[in-house]
Amino acid sequence: MIRKFEEIVAWVRAKELCRHIYAITKNDAFSKDFGLKDQIQRSSVSIMSNIAEGFERGSNKEFIQFLYIAKGSSGELRSQLYVASEQEYIRDKEFEKLINLVSETSRLIYYLIESLKNSKIKGIKFK
Repeated sequence: MIRKFEEIVAWVRAKELCRHIYAITKNDAFSKDFGLKDQIQRSSVSIMSNIAEGFERGSNKEFIQFLYIAKGSSGELRSQLYVASEQEYIRDKEFEKLINLVSETSRLIYYLIESLKNSKIKGIKFK
């Protein structure tokens, strides 16, 4: 049984992803593209934040809703990574690494959603 959001594998991956995003957006060219830099950072933070907030709500129904938002943010982040790659803000190898990590995070979120949908437990606030 998961007792805190920091134990959720999808959140751990999202945190790792966020760390990488903040690292790449510090480079010279990327850091000067204020719009993309801000948006890509917000997307990465949104993934981990929505997993955490949904978990803390205490009901599976609300958790699932927030997980869908997190999953949507992962799609947004993947799209923004393509822009960053095409603008040559990140190298191909880094791009592939980040795309794989965000895709893995999205899959983990999906599996968590499916698990919650099939659970007979409605959440901790219904005990």
